[in-house]
Amino acid sequence: MVSCAQSIAPSPGFAAAMPAGPVPGTRITPAYARLVARDAYFWAWPLLNLAARRASYAKVPERFYLGAAPMAPLNQFTMLTDYFPPEVRLVACPNQDVVYGGGLLALDQSPVVIQVPDFGSRFWVYQVVDSRTDGFAQLGKMYGTTPGFYLLVGPDWHGEVPRGITRVFRASTHTGNVIPRLFLDDTPQDRAAIQEPLQQVMMYPLDQFDGTLKRTDWSALKKLPAEDGGDAETPWVAPGTFLDLLPQALADAPPLPGEEARYAQVLAVIAAVKADPALRKAVEDELAQADAELIAPLFQFRNFGIPLPHHWSTTSNTAAFGTDYFTRTAVAKSNIFVNAPNETKYFYQDLDEDGNRLQGGGRYTVTFAKDQTPPVNGFWSLTLYNEHHFFAPNAANRYSLGTKNKTLKYNDDGSLTLYVQSDAPAPDQESNWLPAPKTGAFSLYVRAYWPKAAIVDGSWTPPAVRPGA
Repeated sequence: MVSCAQSIAPSPGFAAAMPAGPVPGTRITPAYARLVARDAYFWAWPLLNLAARRASYAKVPERFYLGAAPMAPLNQFTMLTDYFPPEVRLVACPNQDVVYGGGLLALDQSPVVIQVPDFGSRFWVYQVVDSRTDGFAQLGKMYGTTPGFYLLVGPDWHGEVPRGITRVFRASTHTGNVIPRLFLDDTPQDRAAIQEPLQQVMMYPLDQFDGTLKRTDWSALKKLPAEDGGDAETPWVAPGTFLDLLPQALADAPPLPGEEARYAQVLAVIAAVKADPALRKAVEDELAQADAELIAPLFQFRNFGIPLPHHWSTTSNTAAFGTDYFTRTAVAKSNIFVNAPNETKYFYQDLDEDGNRLQGGGRYTVTFAKDQTPPVNGFWSLTLYNEHHFFAPNAANRYSLGTKNKTLKYNDDGSLTLYVQSDAPAPDQESNWLPAPKTGAFSLYVRAYWPKAAIVDGSWTPPAVRPGA
């Protein structure tokens, strides 16, 4: 007889013998299939976003510009030579503080080499993320990264690292994205100065590595006309293709600890859907509802993040989301490809100090008290986005204000007031004017690159957006 004090151990292999989801051939009800699909549409949305981008870039034959958008084959990137142009719709919430580049990773095809030239005192960071949009490489001024060659490898690669490679970074997925950012002052002199190191910012498959610093004159790349991209971001995830693309996306991103059952449940539903047109119809209906009810609201900054004073919000785990599905999907929907918090801290605003939605045609001010502009080692900016999270066209061709602007005027008491409105302010305020649209809602967005401790620990937060007459 076993005493109450004794524990009864399960038979060896008992847990392993239990299925993680419905066993093959199980009849599945439409209600259950809807439940699982709705849940998966939320947590897997970023995975599908990256999978769709990779599929699109797999068709790109060479580096070129489509309109003003940089295009590159897989495992390469193309750099811009100036700020991100207003008309490009590849990624919502770009900034006009840096020179960007971008390219999709396919590490199952080849490891890739990334070149880091000598940037001198210029701020720079290369964002490198996997298919979950979690970062897996640390390359930037804040890391003390030295000039040289760096290797990105997939989870299964065990080849020989060539001589001359400074460091290897291993991804947990084969798909990813690399986005260099190089700070640029808004001056003709700095636009000229950045071109030399910019030509040496490159990424290419490992078999092209020969130990020499390659270069590309980005300004000489082919430029092809682009069709009108519309007002909103390119729709990378669609309910109608979700079921077909999801198995491949999940195969490329092995489950994190605790995700095994999620994977098994949704894959069982997908298998059942393939064999039952009526079930597929029910699931696709549910996915369309999930897109409208769960995903779409997360485009609005006020619907997610950590609340701060004056209706601002922020996040604390960007590029390191893990199983925080809510924040990862919210960020992917509203402003995908954000840096880790030690690289950049982001502050979001949809409302004025009174809690009213920021609207075109209104007049607002943002005043930083003396010595209270965002405390950074890199740079800071305040950017305005229209209702689609892109730049609002304006005659001044100005979309952000901050460190890059050398003509900002401070008040007599040392404070700094920025004027957010559609019409030009008084002549002595024009250098501090951030043009707003004449109609429609808009948002404000503070970036603090390489933030100091006061931002990281939360003791500094942005000032109120005050409505004016």
